[in-house]
Amino acid sequence: MRDYFIRRFLLIPPTLLGITILVFFIARAMPGGPLEQALMQAQMAQQMGGEMRMGQRTGQGSNITPRQREQLAALYGYDKPWYLAYAQWLGDVVRGDLGKSFRYQKPVWEMIGNCMPVSIYYGLVTLVLTYGVCIPLGIVKAIKHRTWMDSTSSVLVFAGYAVPGYVLGALLLLYFSFDLGWLPRRGFIGEEYEGIGLWQAIGDPAISAPGLLWSLVKHSILPLCCYMVGSFAVLTMLMKNSLMDNLAADYMRTAVGKGMDFRKAVVRHALRNSLIPIATGFGNNISLFLTGSFLIEKIFNINGFGLLGFNSVVDYDYPVVMGVLLLSSVLLLLGNILSDMLVALVDPRIRFT
Repeated sequence: MRDYFIRRFLLIPPTLLGITILVFFIARAMPGGPLEQALMQAQMAQQMGGEMRMGQRTGQGSNITPRQREQLAALYGYDKPWYLAYAQWLGDVVRGDLGKSFRYQKPVWEMIGNCMPVSIYYGLVTLVLTYGVCIPLGIVKAIKHRTWMDSTSSVLVFAGYAVPGYVLGALLLLYFSFDLGWLPRRGFIGEEYEGIGLWQAIGDPAISAPGLLWSLVKHSILPLCCYMVGSFAVLTMLMKNSLMDNLAADYMRTAVGKGMDFRKAVVRHALRNSLIPIATGFGNNISLFLTGSFLIEKIFNINGFGLLGFNSVVDYDYPVVMGVLLLSSVLLLLGNILSDMLVALVDPRIRFT
């Protein structure tokens, strides 16, 4: 099994190489790139300043000289073929440099670093709450199958699953923030606490640490509801159905027939086997939770990883696009390996070769 996981880790670099080559080529081939936008903005500036005549076409009759075009192409990396530009980008990545944003002229690592704490916070809290609620709920639903508790919870769970997270976010925002005014409308934390860390708040007597935590909680309630609503039904029903299959297995009837208490038989035998499907998708959920949802982040004005990736695609900010893609791909590949490890841990019968 050790050799299997070593091979899996060794496959990560060539997989990342293939993903980044494909996306880099598509990004360079798409029309409306940063070079074209820069030329268009320069010509619009000339037109507003009275330096362009009515009816001129892009690149004809403008005051942008061929030398200036070459300088812009060199600035955005369009002065060389795409494969040479990719080789240069890959060399910078190997040295730990993801480049600078075309739009904001900031290092990509800095922009990702500003968003990652927010995404990690929401990702971890969503992960803990989702698995902490759905697994016990699925166990209870399996044991109490076809009771009022099972039917009522199924209606609530599937009703939440039928509503997309961003739609639920808009409804919750309209009701609890605009109509009732109970919860903040947007942001990760209150404006009075922006730029203040938790440890700084604890060490500074002028800053109320409980107030900082309470502001964080109030701003987190609505986004967390939107993050969790989609995965509740899938995870809960997966746990329930898996446990019901194991409760009907022969080994459970044998254990109960020999005099073992039913609850002990569930905990010692059926529950562990039922966790195998849960463990299979655990690694993928980690990558999805950390990358977040740009629609939810857009609604609540949360500066997260998902919104950063979406805005970079819209703005044709290719260095940020490649940086977000690289980090997301690494998380996904590591999550798949983590899922295999958890499956092998839960089910000792599985042996990877």
